[in-house]
Amino acid sequence: QVQLVESGGGLVQAGGSLRLSCAASGRGVSSSAMAWFRQALGKEREFVATFRWGGSSTVYADSVKGRFTISRDIAKNTVYLQMNNLKPEDTAVYFCAARTKDYGWTYPTNYNYWGQGTQVTVSS
Repeated sequence: QVQLVESGGGLVQAGGSLRLSCAASGRGVSSSAMAWFRQALGKEREFVATFRWGGSSTVYADSVKGRFTISRDIAKNTVYLQMNNLKPEDTAVYFCAARTKDYGWTYPTNYNYWGQGTQVTVSS
């Protein structure tokens, strides 16, 4: 059974940084097919960042380009999201997700497994 466990959320002031982690366990899930999404209160879940093409490339939402970086530790089957220069509009629950196919990277419906989410709050 696949499990995704996130950690690293918290409260930070605008301009600050946080690093989220997501550890995957179970068969059939690779860090190269994992992603981060987020959902703000009252809004739909939105794509943040992922790997594609077997982990050789990354994709970011326009709203986080240049500020967020996704990375992974292959040996630990863990992905990270380094978030710098955080803004109040980054406040959301951040979810780790994993898919079994290497396409449709930005669509939540293409992901088979989800973590429980971790809250990130950015104060102004």
